[in-house]
Amino acid sequence: MNCYCGNLKTYAQCCQKAHKNMNKAVTAEQLMRSRYSAFVLANGDYLMQSHHSSTRPIKEKKDIVKWAKSVEWIKLEILETSKGYETDSDGTVTFNAYFYKHGKIRVIHEKSIFIKEDNHWTYLGLSQ
Repeated sequence: MNCYCGNLKTYAQCCQKAHKNMNKAVTAEQLMRSRYSAFVLANGDYLMQSHHSSTRPIKEKKDIVKWAKSVEWIKLEILETSKGYETDSDGTVTFNAYFYKHGKIRVIHEKSIFIKEDNHWTYLGLSQ
């Protein structure tokens, strides 16, 4: 089975590596993909760990996990990346995340900002 993030590799060869060691996500896009897979798996610990410390919603972890479990994830579509390579310190990823909720297909369309913290990629928040 292909990874939840849409990569043609298996989960074990792809996002699971980042879930076990965040430093394995060497680009902003890889971190974005691993965060999507973490939503699919309702992996709240990874979602908190991969969120930048200045914007991390610690108290909302239970709500995030509950919401992630309440929907059926369909697919991730990466639309655009800007910077975010291994040697960069920041970057953006624009994506669509599709899911079913209450019998309807929904989509999260977001342009996310990623920056490095302690030498690894983290999710900072939405681009304005």
